[in-house]
Parts: sequence; C-alpha cells; structure tokens
Amino acid sequence: MAIADSEIEIISDANSKHHRNGNLTSSNPAEPIIADVYSASAYGDLQKLRGFVERDGHSLSKPDGNGYYALQWAALNDYADIAQYIIEHGGDVNAADNTKQTALHWAAVRGSIAVSDVLFQSGVWIEAADVNGYRAVHVAAQYGQTAFLNHIVAKHGADFDAPDNDGRSPLHWAAYKGFADTVRLLLFWNASQGRQDNQGCTPLHWAAISGSAEVCNVLIQAGTKQELTVKDKSGFTPVQLASDRGQKHAALILSNATRVSGIFCGDKFCKGKLAKIGNAPILWAFLIFQVVLFINSVLNVPNFEKITAVVALWGWTGVSVAIASFYMFYRCSSKDPGYIKPRLEISSSNEGADDALLGIDPNNSPIWTGNWSQLCPTCKIIRPLRSKHCPSCKHCVDQFDHHCPWISNCVGKKNKWDFFVFLCLGCLTSLLGGITAVYRMWTGSPVKPSSGRWMHYMATEHPGAVAFLVLDTILLAGASALTISMASQIARNITTNEMANAGRYSYLRGPDGRFRNPYNLGCRRNCTDFLVNGYTNDDEIAWPSLQPPSR
Repeated sequence: MAIADSEIEIISDANSKHHRNGNLTSSNPAEPIIADVYSASAYGDLQKLRGFVERDGHSLSKPDGNGYYALQWAALNDYADIAQYIIEHGGDVNAADNTKQTALHWAAVRGSIAVSDVLFQSGVWIEAADVNGYRAVHVAAQYGQTAFLNHIVAKHGADFDAPDNDGRSPLHWAAYKGFADTVRLLLFWNASQGRQDNQGCTPLHWAAISGSAEVCNVLIQAGTKQELTVKDKSGFTPVQLASDRGQKHAALILSNATRVSGIFCGDKFCKGKLAKIGNAPILWAFLIFQVVLFINSVLNVPNFEKITAVVALWGWTGVSVAIASFYMFYRCSSKDPGYIKPRLEISSSNEGADDALLGIDPNNSPIWTGNWSQLCPTCKIIRPLRSKHCPSCKHCVDQFDHHCPWISNCVGKKNKWDFFVFLCLGCLTSLLGGITAVYRMWTGSPVKPSSGRWMHYMATEHPGAVAFLVLDTILLAGASALTISMASQIARNITTNEMANAGRYSYLRGPDGRFRNPYNLGCRRNCTDFLVNGYTNDDEIAWPSLQPPSR
C-alpha cells in the first residue's frame, strides 16, 4: 500500500483504557464510587487507599482484571503522593500491563512530571518499551507533552531519538500529530531530521500527510533541502504527499520551500550569492536614476523658464535630502539588525554536542517565559520572546519586525530606527521632487495648462519630466504607506511580525483570549523610547504575566 493511502494509528492503551474503566478524570459532580485500590489510586483518595491496604490487606503489586496496576492509574492522573505510597507498600515501579506499558508510559500521556520524579527515584527503567516499541519519549511526543519530554530527557537522560518498531522516532510522531513545540524541542537537541522509518518517511513526510503548516515551517527552517527531495518507498516526496492528501496549505509551503532552496537552480552562486544580495541593488539603482532624472529633466532644462532662486532652493534641498536618504539606506542595509549569536557552535562532527545542548535548561534562563517557541532549533539558542529566526538571513533577530527584500536585510532592534528615518527621508525627497516638478511643468511651458494641448506638449517635449513625475508618484505612495504603517506600530510598540501573526503568540493574548499588547506603555512613552534609544526596553515588561496558562 502506498504511504499516501495509509494511516498512522497511535496505539496508546493508556488513553483508551482510561475511558473503558469509567470517567476517572472528569469533573463529574457525583461522588465517585471507590471500591478498590485501583479506583482509589485513579481518584487520588489517599485515605481510602490506606484503608484498603493497611486495614483490609489489599495488594498493590497485583493488576486488576484488565491487567492494569494501581501505580499506572496514579501516574496517569498525576498523583505523586499516591504513587509514592504505592511504591512504599509493595508496588513494582517497573510492572508492565498486557501491552508491556509501565507507569512511566502512563505518566507520559498526561505529562505527569511530579509522578515521573517519584518513579525515577524508585528506579524505573526509562527506556522500557511496549509491544509497539514505544518508550516514554514516544508517548510524550504522541500527546504533545513537551514539558514532560524536556524533563525526562534533560534531567534523566532519556534517548530522545530512539526508534519504535516501525522505525519512527519521537520527532516522527510529533510532526505527524502537529505538535510544533515538541518538534522545536527535539530539533533543539539535534534529533535526526533525515531519519526514514520502515516506510521510507521522514518527519517532514508525516507533517505533510497531516497538513500541519506550522510544523512544516519549523522543519523546513531547521533542515536542509535534502529533506524536501527525499522519497519514501512509494516514490513520494513530502510536497507530493501533501498534494495527494489534499493538504493545500502544507503543499504550498513545501512547494515554495522547494523553489527557494534552489532545487530548480543548480548553480551554487544562484542559490547563495544572489539570494543574499536580494533587491537592494535594484532599489539603489532606481533611486539614483530618479535623482539624475530630476536634475537633468526638471532642474537643468533649457526649454523651461529660467529657474528662480526659491525653486532652486527647494529643488536642491530635495537632492540633498535624497543624498541623506542614500546614507540611511546604506546604514539600514548593512547594519546588524540585532542578530542573536548562538551560544554553541554546533557541527555534526563535534563530539558531545548533543550533551552540551542538553545542558541548556530553559528554566535557568533569565529570558525564559515558559514559551517553547523561544527555542530556536536552527541557532540552538533560547531567544528573547519577541525575536524570530529569519530564514533569509539565517539568524535569530531580536525584536524582529520583518525581512525587507528591498534593503536585503532584516529590520530589527538595532536598525529599525535607521529604517524608519530612511522611509521618512524617502517620503520627504519624493514630496519635494514632485512639488518642484509640478511647479516647473505648470509654469515653464509656453502652452497654457488649461489648454488641451498641454499634456501632449509635455509628453513630447519633456518626456523626462513626465517620467520622473510618474515614477515619483508611485515611489511617494509606497513610501508613505510604509511610513504611516510603521509610525502607527511604533506608537503602539508592536512589530510588523506581531501584527501579522498575533494569533500565534500567546503573549499577545489576555486571560480572556482577546488581543492584548503587554509592551504598549502609552503612545508618548513608546515614541520617546524609540526616537531616543532606537528601540524599546523589553526588560521593563513583567515577564511572569506573559506565562501561558497551565493546562
């Protein structure tokens, strides 16, 4: 059967058996019936559990009628005190049910970190696998328990890249289930992105099948072009699988990434140098052309009336402002926009690199706010909250605003002021040039402007001036729109990226789920900080208030 026509079926008995044995974890207003050690463990009733064990002599080392242990039920529902009591009174920490799942597997379903610590203190085998080859890391990835996965890997050394019986690693499962945060964490640890399972599928294949656009983006940014062209055993690439499954959004992302990565451009220079140069030379040449055209076709034109001192002053002032805008263009194009340097230089040949990465504990980072999107799987850093990895620049940029192809650079914390000034000077230059051109054309023609022949005369006798005015109008409209938009964002202390992707960032949502910008300190303060410092100081924000609600 072609992989495009097959389905992954997640087999985790912990989820199904908890439903078969009653609504043990729901908020049922009726008092639950606790008739044995298993139900007492599931509901976390330590007093009744002690009665069953100490008074009635019930065993905690035997399974129930379905083969499930009391310790498993306590682990599933995150009752650390119950788990500790069970272990102290004869419960086997490594006892497995009929599918060979242990209490640690069940703890992974709900991300029960406290219970896992109890289990580890009692000697649980972290690499225990069930009949499908699933270890605790696989179950955590299947259920998107990112914090639990981070805990058992960073603190207890679990193998985060282990394959199951079908050759699928936790990264395969997280990609298929669409858990982008879990994918980021695994890639942060250098999980193998190119590993193929028994059907020849990489994690990107499974992300394409499920249609998770966010996971596809994360995998594309952190990977190489090779993952985009890998074929499974049926001969399908990820983009072909996405198209075949009707995942239009994912197919579009993968298709664009395939083109951008240079697969259809074999020249290494075409893929590297030209991509890095961007459109800045085009804009630079266009602006110089406009200045030369203005001087030769508007200011120094013998067919127009002799230029007056006032008109000359305004005209040459416009040229001077244009020169200043060229300087600001150079600054915002060449200046570091706020690149965040990687803490570790990672290479595939660097022995012990994975161990070094695992030593980075987000909880010990001063900039960590509990948001897993702060992990950059490409740069291997914990980045500030408002930063973003730019796939074009291949760096994380602090206070990322956007990547501007026309300056061939990102706009971020360190060059946003230069970019805004460049836009303002560009608007002023276009305005002065346009006013001067209109005045010269209006007053310098022997044909009266009210005459129907005036437009024809200008087009035939002064095509340079007409061309300048048309191009200047287009330039002024574009520059004005960008300037107004950026000025509005500066006044509210929000970036272009945050405006476009507000729904993706939890720190931009209040407790009620509505949009809330915690960085907005008021229009006057926002503008003052930006104009004086060039950026706003995010350290003044109360980071604890940005923590996402616990699940």
